[in-house]
Amino acid sequence: MTAMAQGLCAQGIAVVRFEFPYMAQRREGGSKRPPDKMPVLEETFSTLLLQFGPRCVAAGKSMGGRVASHLLARQACLGAISLGYPFHPPGKTDQLRSVHWLQIQRPWLILQGSRDPFGTFEEVSGYALPSSVRVQWLADGDHDFKPRKASGFSQSAHWQSAVLAMAEFVKEL
Repeated sequence: MTAMAQGLCAQGIAVVRFEFPYMAQRREGGSKRPPDKMPVLEETFSTLLLQFGPRCVAAGKSMGGRVASHLLARQACLGAISLGYPFHPPGKTDQLRSVHWLQIQRPWLILQGSRDPFGTFEEVSGYALPSSVRVQWLADGDHDFKPRKASGFSQSAHWQSAVLAMAEFVKEL
């Protein structure tokens, strides 16, 4: 996320970073804690958004991107960006996290590795995503956009592609 934030700032996009309470507790306590429940995650994120006004774009990686999409469904932000959206738990494609998609009407950019275990290209291609969503695939990327060595792609190139896509998306809004 540091590389993404720095890349966006270099593109003239202001970025505010924060930690969800459970992540801060992990860092401070050293133990792995489960994520907070969605209402706590949404409240933490929306409280931050309120400080900057309704023209913000909510963005996040994995769980943070999922929470950003929930805020978008509530129209608490202008648009949302999800990096490595967790469409379902790995190996549990029947547990699709899609209930709130019907409420999403504003622009949503999803940047996803094509072999992300939380939603591969093959799986996601069959989902009924909102018409306002745009998915950009990072070839052979995993959940962190890291491709296999034999693919000929690199994680740093995927990160750069992601930054450029995010900057373009924000500037369009």
